[in-house]
Amino acid sequence: MPTDARAPMAERLHHLHDAIAALIGTYAPDRVGIEEVFVNKNPQSTLKLAQARGAVLAACGRAGVPVREHAARLVKKAVVGTGAAEKTQVQAMLKVLLPGAQIAGADAADALAVAIADAHLPG
Repeated sequence: MPTDARAPMAERLHHLHDAIAALIGTYAPDRVGIEEVFVNKNPQSTLKLAQARGAVLAACGRAGVPVREHAARLVKKAVVGTGAAEKTQVQAMLKVLLPGAQIAGADAADALAVAIADAHLPG
């Protein structure tokens, strides 16, 4: 569930951390795949993304779940076959790989692409 964009950042990060911790507790993954940090055109967005990643990484670390980080280009290459793929190409390939799945938006598609890439990449 998304956090309230008007809530203080510390409260939102705490919520994110707790939500990830609950997912880890429920599903007991043997590892987590996450996209490497990238620099947006907007430095404020990059900072907020880094803070959110920190909350996720802290939840994984506390639970002892190993984390593998993947560059966006590597994820695209693993899913589509080219690191220069557009988001629409990744989303189209997800429909092929996960027929019948209801993908709830671009962020969910990105997360699924990272999970699929992580499952297929060595390491």
